[in-house]
Amino acid sequence: MQEELEALDRNKTWDLVTLPRGRKAIGNRWVYKIKRDGNNQVERYRARLVVKGYAQKEGIDFNEIFSLVVRLNTVRVVLALCAVFDLHLEQLDVKTAFLHGDLEEEIYMLQPEGFAETGKENLVCRLKKSLYGLKQAPRCWYKRFDSYIMSLGYNRLSADPCTYFKRSGGNDYIILLLYVDDMLVAGPNKDRVQELKAQLAREFDMKDLGPANKILGMQVHRDRSNRKIWLSQTNYLQKFLHRFNMQDSKPISTPLPVNFKLSSDMCPSNEAERMEMSRIPYASAVGSLMFAMICTRPDIAQAVGAVSRYMANPGREHWSTVKRILRYIKGTSNAALCFGGSYLTLRGYVDSDYAGDPDKRKSTTGYVFTLAGGAVSWVSKLQTVVALSTTEAEYMAATQACKETIWIQRLLEELGHKQDRVTCL
Repeated sequence: MQEELEALDRNKTWDLVTLPRGRKAIGNRWVYKIKRDGNNQVERYRARLVVKGYAQKEGIDFNEIFSLVVRLNTVRVVLALCAVFDLHLEQLDVKTAFLHGDLEEEIYMLQPEGFAETGKENLVCRLKKSLYGLKQAPRCWYKRFDSYIMSLGYNRLSADPCTYFKRSGGNDYIILLLYVDDMLVAGPNKDRVQELKAQLAREFDMKDLGPANKILGMQVHRDRSNRKIWLSQTNYLQKFLHRFNMQDSKPISTPLPVNFKLSSDMCPSNEAERMEMSRIPYASAVGSLMFAMICTRPDIAQAVGAVSRYMANPGREHWSTVKRILRYIKGTSNAALCFGGSYLTLRGYVDSDYAGDPDKRKSTTGYVFTLAGGAVSWVSKLQTVVALSTTEAEYMAATQACKETIWIQRLLEELGHKQDRVTCL
């Protein structure tokens, strides 16, 4: 806690002032967290002073709050580049990142409980920097970082505004990915990577985490001699299996049974059934599966998409299907995406069913794109309109896949690796 307060003081986060008439000071609280490394070992303990942002009023305490983060698809594409071209891949973390953002609004906060300045207990903090908990804090930090990195000569990619690229001539370049306060830096020249790390350290309070081994909860394993990178979520999957008491369940080979059908007819039809299902953590389990699906598990995309349609009113059959997916996860928790090889060719696969949803008779689009042997982008979701034929359903699926193809090709081109031939679906 003392370390956090010292960081707040170094950044000149607030001034102590008398609360103006007609204004209300926002409260705060301490939040504690244990940070773990890629092997699930305790790395450090963290205490964070957080503003009670729910008390903010729109138009007075904040206006715009939207903030960008790097797409997970982009992260996987960059990992594929690192594997094929043997790029250096380093990870950085910004300590108290939000404190570097400059506030545009006039916001007052109560002094931290137990740490009020002696003799000035009646004063409040007028915030000068964005503080954790403020609705606009991520946006303020992003604008501050974007302004600085652009001043160093980096280009913000149009395909992904949280990806920055700088070419120094020939095959010498640097790629930087930003996800709130987590950064990945990749490049063929170790000295250039170290130079960027030094520049960032002079401007922000940085923590150098060395070679990347854990990204946004995903574990990164690398074999540089064979130019391979594995991306997995073993620790996360095992953790949520324990959370839902499925750690000792019998593994199963497929996430869904053959010819499965889920419908709204299986939803509770009376209050007693609804009360019974309200005690089951259905939404929490589906949410945990969904995070795994969007990060590293394209194999459960169709299954998770099916069970997520009944979040508002799930029935026993829906819950049984979720538990089956968890049993599948139990047997495949060590599965990983693998990037490697000597070719960077984008390949895509797309398909759709026809009127597979028994409730709305909508079709499901599914596609997956691979780069350097590993999946970098995938989707399984209901189409937005009802297809009148299998041909219509296939064309709508192909349209979505073509859009994703164009985006990935544009991303690769901006990263200096333009595809030299047409991507076939």
